[in-house]
Amino acid sequence: MEPESETLAAPAGKTARQRLMTLLKLGVTALGLFLVLRGLDFGALLGALRTVRLGWMAVGAAGIALSLVVRAYRWHVVLHGVGSSIRFGRLVELYLVGSFFNAFLPSGLGGDVVRAAEAAQDVSPGVAAGTVLVDRLTGLLALFGMALAVLPFRPDGFPPRLAWTIGAICVVGLLGGLALIEGRLLRLVVDRLPGKLRTAGGGFLDRLAATIHRCDWRAVAAALLVSLVFNLMQIGWWATTGRALGLRVPFGYYVLVVPIMSLAVLVPSIGGLGVRETVAPALFAGAGLAPEQAVALTLLVFALERVASLLGAPVYLWTTVRASRRLAREDGQPARPR
Repeated sequence: MEPESETLAAPAGKTARQRLMTLLKLGVTALGLFLVLRGLDFGALLGALRTVRLGWMAVGAAGIALSLVVRAYRWHVVLHGVGSSIRFGRLVELYLVGSFFNAFLPSGLGGDVVRAAEAAQDVSPGVAAGTVLVDRLTGLLALFGMALAVLPFRPDGFPPRLAWTIGAICVVGLLGGLALIEGRLLRLVVDRLPGKLRTAGGGFLDRLAATIHRCDWRAVAAALLVSLVFNLMQIGWWATTGRALGLRVPFGYYVLVVPIMSLAVLVPSIGGLGVRETVAPALFAGAGLAPEQAVALTLLVFALERVASLLGAPVYLWTTVRASRRLAREDGQPARPR
């Protein structure tokens, strides 16, 4: 692995700042759950969870697993847009592993760091980090665009103030995301950094900005289309989870709500846990759900996503063993059996 890639792996180090951030995420999650659960009828919440239909849960889990392949293809498209490539099977592996780390690290972005660090074994660290960033941004842009498109058709009971809030978040998110993908804004920021920061890691930040700036707009457009497919799949597993609970929420209502729920992973927390539960009662009130039903839905989706992410565990073990064997062969030594 090239020296610059160590910059990507650095967040795994247990520095004081990182430990503090982890404590913050745990604290936000615990506080959010405490504030939500203390105002609910716990018996009604458990009663809702006891009615789960496993068949619909299985459909949702299959959708999550398939979505990882779709997202790997999106990354494949972005890589081609900057003139690089990684074997598609390898990208699927990295997305599975990244999903596993996302699920079991106290952040929704931990898997992105792992993906970028692992991809830096096949392409330059700047390309790896830049394409992961563009890959993530196209997903968010598609979410914002979908929410704006359906907002005028919101149900009559949808709170007007909430509609304006969603609209504002989406407009700001779209403008900010497009500015980052276009590249000149990031280039401007990097150019104004102190020299020591710019040259750190062999000029890693310069290469990152250059990679994003040269990303072909046709590739970005194609990635946005793939993101649209993925986001529909994500909305689908929320809807199937709702069916598993016996909820009768229109699919269009999920299109409005899921983009906002998805933004919860950007708040310091354990995969959005505690944050989504805090906003869910208000978001789903327009669909006629009781607070206990809304929170049961978010908890069940959280659990389903974690279970589906376990697929990445055997993939991670296998890729680790495979890499060890390859290094052993390169060193002219027999690989140790595990």
